[in-house]
Amino acid sequence: MLPWDVRERLTQEKTAIGFHLSGHLFDAVESEVRRFAPTPLAQLADSRESIVVAGIVADLRAINGQRGKLTLFKLADKSAAIDVSADEGVAAAAAEALRDDEAVVISGRVQPDHFNGGLRLKAQQVWSVPMARARFGKYLRVQAGASVPDVAAFVRRFPPKVEETGEGHALARGLCVRLGLLCEADGQVASAELQLGDASRFCPSDAALAAWGAQAGADAVHVVYSVS
Repeated sequence: MLPWDVRERLTQEKTAIGFHLSGHLFDAVESEVRRFAPTPLAQLADSRESIVVAGIVADLRAINGQRGKLTLFKLADKSAAIDVSADEGVAAAAAEALRDDEAVVISGRVQPDHFNGGLRLKAQQVWSVPMARARFGKYLRVQAGASVPDVAAFVRRFPPKVEETGEGHALARGLCVRLGLLCEADGQVASAELQLGDASRFCPSDAALAAWGAQAGADAVHVVYSVS
């Protein structure tokens, strides 16, 4: 039996005793999401500029506001928690991602909260972690060695997902693949990288990355972000 990962262990703790004992759900994604959402929630300040943040959803609920249905929740990342609001279109586009105890990445504006005197976040777009990988990642680098993996089979198994923008538009969002290859000729071994085209784009879910790792080796597969 394989040992539980961070999320599974914490989920089992909450089921058994009602709260997370040995850590925070954000631990499972923190090192990755800090590549494109570097600002901890405790460091947020009122600003007119959009910012990308990440955290765990809690206390998710919907209310009827003056301009339609409004989704409210708390976002926490270990450093702090902030109240978040998402209008009906934004929440509908992110329906699969917006669930209690789920990690999400949010683009939004920080505003004063006149009710409690602190700050709140107005969400403009919400992504699950896999969709954030596709949005902010440059490519998946796979060190393939001497054998070339069946990329087309991976794409068929994990096709790009349609992303709703919340503005009535949709687009297929996926991550392309770059292969690291070892070539041997005349007794000499050389390395090369092959950038595959849009046909290699796939949905970089946890299951997809695990499948790549099972074929190439876990240490031979990683998502490259613009700052990597």
